[in-house]
Amino acid sequence: QVQLVESGGGLVQTGGSLKLSCQGSGRTFSGYHMGWFRQAPGKEREFVAAISWGGGSTSYTDSVKGRFTISRDNAKNTMYLQMNTLKPEDTAIYYCNVVRSVIRPEPSALGSWGQGTQVTVSS
Repeated sequence: QVQLVESGGGLVQTGGSLKLSCQGSGRTFSGYHMGWFRQAPGKEREFVAAISWGGGSTSYTDSVKGRFTISRDNAKNTMYLQMNTLKPEDTAIYYCNVVRSVIRPEPSALGSWGQGTQVTVSS
């Protein structure tokens, strides 16, 4: 399994920005499609964005399209999520994981859930 560590969360006001990072271990990181997920209090974990192994294809859930941008740097074994124009409803713990595909971004058993990083957007 690929070991993943998320970072970059914090407290920000409505309309602000944050950039999350997902550091992967192992030489196989660059061969995997990757995704971001989030879990708000009292809700199930949901898909946010996904990126193909080479970075050429991406997908987003409708609620973040135009505001969030997913990217990756395989040389650094790192994936990013740039979040702009944040809203209170974006408040959640954000996780990264390996996904089966960009079109059907279901978590893969090749990855594992980390501790996540907390994002809090105040109104």
